[in-house]
Amino acid sequence: MLRVAIIGCGEFAANFVPLFQAHPYVENVYVCDLQDEKAQNYKSRFGTEVIATFEDAIAREDINCIAIFTERYSHAKLAIASLDAGKHVYSAVPMACTVDECRQIIEAVKRNKKTYMMGETCVYYPCSMYCKEQYQKGTFGDFVFGESQYFHDISHFPKIYQEDINCYTLPPFYYPTHSTAMILNATGAYATKVTAFGVCDKDERYKDGNNPWNNPFSNEFSLMQLSNGGVARVSECRRIGYKAPSSYISGFYGTQGSYQFSNAQHIVTTLTEKGVDMLDVSDMINPIAMTQNKNDKDFKKNVANHKWQWNSFSPVQNKEKARLPQSYKRIPDVNGHMASHQLLIDDFCTGVYEGKMPYVNAWRAARYTIPGIIAHDSAMQGGVPLDIPDFGDPPSDE
Repeated sequence: MLRVAIIGCGEFAANFVPLFQAHPYVENVYVCDLQDEKAQNYKSRFGTEVIATFEDAIAREDINCIAIFTERYSHAKLAIASLDAGKHVYSAVPMACTVDECRQIIEAVKRNKKTYMMGETCVYYPCSMYCKEQYQKGTFGDFVFGESQYFHDISHFPKIYQEDINCYTLPPFYYPTHSTAMILNATGAYATKVTAFGVCDKDERYKDGNNPWNNPFSNEFSLMQLSNGGVARVSECRRIGYKAPSSYISGFYGTQGSYQFSNAQHIVTTLTEKGVDMLDVSDMINPIAMTQNKNDKDFKKNVANHKWQWNSFSPVQNKEKARLPQSYKRIPDVNGHMASHQLLIDDFCTGVYEGKMPYVNAWRAARYTIPGIIAHDSAMQGGVPLDIPDFGDPPSDE
């Protein structure tokens, strides 16, 4: 049975405590935060035991899993320490902020024979799942070009985030996996080379020497060569006057067909002997709650403000939804990010309990993370093309 210590008691982790508690393979959940008042708040809300420090958590023999929900630039150090303490690790994204940290996590997984999983939501986004399914069926033919992006304007971030210079000025491509994962999951490929550019922000905090990353960019854009011969345009934007959908594939093109998306409309076109067929698959991919309200007077405004892109499952997710534990049906509103949270926590808990490699394991997490790290290097060098290091395929479960 899993006994999980959650490290970091901020707003985001609160979405996951009930999911760990409700999972049939989890025996107990503990919480830990450097700010004790945050941990005590979780204790009151969720009835969890508080552990004073991270070091105490990884030292306890009764705890076998660590779930990391701290600041995004701190994940790698905590993950490596947890693995070396003999714990299984669930980490919020990103995996790390350097290529070497990604390598160290993979080495720690191999050395300690423990499970590592990065909680990448977008592998379960309906757009990525649909493109993957149709691509594997041959609907699109050979992959040619794809476009994916994560548009999350800083103005929508919590105040505590905006006041933390480390978080506020983090290079957008150091948080790349919401955009890279969608295309790479759908194609089954990995990125091999990248060229990228950034837009310099006028905020004083982005000026030279004014932030710990020496980062001038709040918006970054790239072209990536993939291992299957295709090309992807991947964008990470934090100052773009846009809210929803924050993560999406806008285009997925092959030699025989294509997928295109804008706001709430999903279109598939396929070549035929007489021309091109076009099919609207919006009702299959959009959240069910969105489809149920598509004739509302304020439908477009609600779509733009993320009303239905949190808890509601999409029909294309039904197969994955069916494998969730019965205990999750008692907490149907505890979900998030296009209804991906329940699927992610079930992946981790089932993987640890059954001794099987989770889908977003250390090797796949590295393939989603490293292209962004190298893309930022390219942008800082004015767009020079750079090779992307790769640590290979994950080993079999054995």
